[in-house]
Amino acid sequence: MQIQRKMVQLPSALGPLDNPLKGWAAYWFPWITQYYQPVRMNFWYVSWRELEPNPQDYRFEAFEQRWDSSPLTQNNHVVFRVYLDYPSLPTGVPQWLIDMGVEMRPYTEYGGGLSPDYDDPRLVQALVRLIQALGRRFNNHPRVAFIQLGFLGFWGEWHTYPRTELFASETTQRTVVDAMRAAFPDKILQARTANGYLGQHAWLGYHDDMFPEDTDGGEPWHFLPTLRRAGRDQNWKTACIGGEMVPNEALRLLTTDWNLTQTMLERGHFTYLGPYCPALENHNSNATFLNNSRWMVRKMGYEYRLSRLLWTPRLRQGRRLELTLQGENQGVAPFYYPWQVQMALLNAANQPVLSWNVNADIRRWLPGTFSFSTVSPPLLLPRGRYRLALGIIDPWRRRPSIRFANNLPVLNGWTVLEQVEVI
Repeated sequence: MQIQRKMVQLPSALGPLDNPLKGWAAYWFPWITQYYQPVRMNFWYVSWRELEPNPQDYRFEAFEQRWDSSPLTQNNHVVFRVYLDYPSLPTGVPQWLIDMGVEMRPYTEYGGGLSPDYDDPRLVQALVRLIQALGRRFNNHPRVAFIQLGFLGFWGEWHTYPRTELFASETTQRTVVDAMRAAFPDKILQARTANGYLGQHAWLGYHDDMFPEDTDGGEPWHFLPTLRRAGRDQNWKTACIGGEMVPNEALRLLTTDWNLTQTMLERGHFTYLGPYCPALENHNSNATFLNNSRWMVRKMGYEYRLSRLLWTPRLRQGRRLELTLQGENQGVAPFYYPWQVQMALLNAANQPVLSWNVNADIRRWLPGTFSFSTVSPPLLLPRGRYRLALGIIDPWRRRPSIRFANNLPVLNGWTVLEQVEVI
């Protein structure tokens, strides 16, 4: 008996609004009792003072406990930035460094604060030591999605404008970048700008904290012009672009100024926006706002639509299943981590009775079409019908969590493509 291969077109649908490592990366404070749209990442600021209240006494566990402060945040991946100086807030520099004599220079801009001497050798040495400890804790932490360089300047944004004399020297900037890269070889790091030394790295992602108004509005200091000048406008293909929407302006930017928002999201290849983002705003009664929010979430980062499956629907016991799957990334960016693609056969209880790894690197699924072929292990299974399913495994949850822009069943995270009969 000859076993025939078969090809099917897979039905498309609107993409999910709650895929991991993309979309809204909202902040959380105790006064926030709900998000008005799905949120799968949270953005956390943390001060050096909080992380290291005493020399080499690192309080990373307490920081991680913050991530589970609320049911709103407990199941979410994490983006974080460490700061030393957040204007209008108490200093983030540890008291023990101040007691050592590190100069703290007052300023009045943005509500005022104290800007440390970023070039004091005692501060730099301790900062590098902190970065090394952060790397030991978080480089392989599967819940951490992206890390912003932070540390230097107002809000950790690598500037002290207009008080430029307060900022770190080029030497200190290089020291921080190199220390972060050494500590986090396996995480996507992001910088606020591509100026100076920040523009010399093909591995570095970036974040635009005044999206979309200062993304590409014609000024040389705007976000995308700095990337272009540094030759970093293609970094999005391997390193994430994120950012923050202009605070408290979501309603205007998703209605009156929607064309600007839409254009800049696509032009900048953004994967996420936060900590301020539309999910914090209760405007869902405004259909334009809600529909445009959903469009943004689907367009940001990756969105995979499966288009065609070629497989063998009937196989004898002991034979191997060969298949080819084609699809399209409808988003504006790839996925940035090598999450494992798996195929599985599910039994009547929707449990995998056979699964195998697919030799596919989803980091290479840039916007546009993709495909992969795979061959199963021998089907040493009882005769009967099984569901053929696809999963992309989240190493934090250790189960499939990426879903597709298809009208297909999803069972325990597995996307069911078709059936296979073992005869």
